[in-house]
Amino acid sequence: MNEFNHYIYNYLIDAGQSEVLAKYLNMLVLLIVFAVILFVVDFILRKIILQLITKMSVKTNTKFDDYLVKHKTPRNLAHIIPLIIAFKLLPVVFVDFPKFESGMELLLKLYGVFVTMWIIRSVLHTFRSFFKDLDNLKDKPIDSYIQVVMLFMWIIGIAFFFVLLTGVELIKFFTTLGAASAILLLIFKDTILGFVASIQVAINDTVRIGDWITMEKYGADGDVVEINLAAVKVQNWDKTITTIPTYALISDSFKNWRGMSDSGGRRIKRSVIIKPSSIKFLTPEEVENLKLIQRVTDYLNERQAEIDSFNKENKRDKSILLNGRNLTNFGVLRKYIETFIEGHPDIKKDMTIMTRQLEPTVYGFPLEIYAFSSDQRWKNYESIMADIFDHVIAAVPYFGLEIMEVTTLDVKSS
Repeated sequence: MNEFNHYIYNYLIDAGQSEVLAKYLNMLVLLIVFAVILFVVDFILRKIILQLITKMSVKTNTKFDDYLVKHKTPRNLAHIIPLIIAFKLLPVVFVDFPKFESGMELLLKLYGVFVTMWIIRSVLHTFRSFFKDLDNLKDKPIDSYIQVVMLFMWIIGIAFFFVLLTGVELIKFFTTLGAASAILLLIFKDTILGFVASIQVAINDTVRIGDWITMEKYGADGDVVEINLAAVKVQNWDKTITTIPTYALISDSFKNWRGMSDSGGRRIKRSVIIKPSSIKFLTPEEVENLKLIQRVTDYLNERQAEIDSFNKENKRDKSILLNGRNLTNFGVLRKYIETFIEGHPDIKKDMTIMTRQLEPTVYGFPLEIYAFSSDQRWKNYESIMADIFDHVIAAVPYFGLEIMEVTTLDVKSS
C-alpha cells in the first residue's frame, strides 16, 4: 500500500519536482481517484438496492416497500457503504498530511450524522404514508406523531453535530440543554401545545381527517385535509385553504358535521313567511273546496267532524265564525306541507319531520320546514330543498294565503 499511495510522489521526485509539490500533487491525485471510486460505488449500490426493493415490492401485497421507494429510503441507505469505505481510505489519501486527515475525518463524521438523520427521516415518512393508507388510521393525526419523533431526531442530530464540532461530551451538552429548558419551552411552546392537542383530539375523537368542520373565528368551513403539530388545514368549499392552530381545537369552539354524515341525513331548516292579513278562519264552503286537495282530504274530514261535534256539544253560535272552534287556512297549509314532506321520496323517514310555526317577526309569520334530506351531497341537497320550496311557494295561494314580500322601503323603515 505504501508504494501505491506514494506512486505519484515517487514519479514526481524522479522527474525532478520538489518534495513539497510532489506531496501535494500526490494527495490531490489520490483524492480525485478515490472520489471517483466512491461515486461509482455509490451509484452502483443505489441501482442494486433500488432494483432489489422494487422487485420485492412487486411480489408483496403490502404497500410499505412501495413507500420506501417513494421516499428514497434505498437511495439514502446506499450512502452508508461508500461512507465506510471513505473512512478506510482516509489514511491512504492523507498519508503525508495527518492534520488534513483529522479534518476530513471530522467532515465525514458530520456527513455520517446527516446521512443517518436523512435515512431516519425517509423511514418516518414511509411509516406516515403507510399508516395513512390503513382504514383504521387514515383519519387520525399521524402527521403530529411523526413530527414529534422527527423533532426529537433533529435535536439529537444537532446535539451530535455540536459534540463533534466542539469536543464537548454528549452528557454535558444535554445537561446544559436542561438548564436552558425554560427558553426551550418558550421557543417550542406552539409545538408542545400542538402535540398535546393532537393527542387529545385523537383520544377524544374530536376531529378526524375528512371531517367537515366550521370555525367562524378562523373563517374555516370545509373538510379537514391535514392535522399536524402546528396547524390543522381545512379546505373550504370555495377551494381555499384555512390554517387553524392545532391547540385551537381544544381551546376554541367549532362545529363538526360528522354527526350529520354518520346519521345518513342532512338537515333542512328553512321557512316561508306568511302575510298576517291573509290568515283567516275557514267557512264551511271553503273547507269543502279544500277537501279537493287530496293530501288534506282525510285530515279535513276527521278534523271537521271533531270540531262540529265540539261546537254542537257546547252550543256554540256558528253564525259568527269566531265562536267555538274553527279551522284556519294557515293550519290546513301547515298540515298539507307536513304530509307533502312525509311523502317526499328524498326525505329520510326515520328522522325528525316537522312543519312548525315560529315566533312572529316584523315581517310576518314564519312557517318552518324541519326535515332531513337522504342525500348529503351538497349539490343534490340544494336541489332537493329547492324542489320542496318551489312546491310550497306555489301551493300557498291555494289556501287563500300570501307570502310576505319585503321591499327595500320596508327594510329601511324597520
